[in-house]
Amino acid sequence: MEYTQLGTSDLKVSRLTLGCMSFGTPNPFQDWALEEEAAGPLFKQAVELGINFWDTANVYGMGSSEEIVGRAMREYSSRDETILATKIYWPMHEGPTGGGLSRKAILEQVDASLARLGTDYVDLMQIHRFDPEVPVEETMEALHDVIKAGKVRHIGASSMWAWQFAKMQSAAEQNGWTKFVSMQDQYNLVQREEEREMHGLLADQGIGNMVWSPLAGGIVARPWGDKSSARAASTPGQDQFGRPLFLDSDKAIVDSVERIAAERGVAMATVALAWVLKNPVVDTPIIGATKAKHLADAAAALEITLTEEEVTALEGPYTPRQPTFF
Repeated sequence: MEYTQLGTSDLKVSRLTLGCMSFGTPNPFQDWALEEEAAGPLFKQAVELGINFWDTANVYGMGSSEEIVGRAMREYSSRDETILATKIYWPMHEGPTGGGLSRKAILEQVDASLARLGTDYVDLMQIHRFDPEVPVEETMEALHDVIKAGKVRHIGASSMWAWQFAKMQSAAEQNGWTKFVSMQDQYNLVQREEEREMHGLLADQGIGNMVWSPLAGGIVARPWGDKSSARAASTPGQDQFGRPLFLDSDKAIVDSVERIAAERGVAMATVALAWVLKNPVVDTPIIGATKAKHLADAAAALEITLTEEEVTALEGPYTPRQPTFF
């Protein structure tokens, strides 16, 4: 395993992150999620591969993912050896404190996440989205206060417009509060809109970049139209994270991934992840594994250096589209 600093923070993270949205009690939006017994071997494999960065969220499995992650950390690793990240924003219950980024909601939801994870602190607490209903000053001061209380070591953000992220950073800087050290955004071969503004902002400010859905929900990891996985075959209306971004023109990209993978004798996922990892702004893509093969294929991407011709074939057919922030 390779390791890198998350931006200019003191967090030294593995170049692959274990995405824990895959673990939790199945629900109508994640009917493919693995419960604790099935998830255990994947946590063990991640530790054996040297993956020390685990990313979850309070809303995954409505809290059950955090509970599973906390127990897995104690069984297969340790608190000191694990860099633990979670997120808050989406509603966890009805009422004003169930979600959002008000001061009251942040203080409540941070404590609830710590209780489920069974830890006194998290290394990285991320806001899952931008909250247009709350002044950014209220949000940033509350996040600063949970850091001062020792409950959080660093803060990060996820999926928003670059101007929104810059506005929040500016509010923190002007008031002497803690700034974000990372951005978690969607970036893959069929969703490259972050290259336009966000990536430049992150590079200029030394902000770490975690990538969610680096395989576009598996679309670039299997032949075009293949719906053999449980997630790909999920009922329409379920698990729609990122799906509206797909275009018919993406077939040419997927076909290129398939051809290059065949020529190299590796999995399509390995080629697609190698492309994500080559971007100097990207610190660590998040791997949502439900099978041992998923982690093995991801680790193999660290050994791949794509040629200029391969990169051209992968990038050439790209069609611009609307970023997906939901």
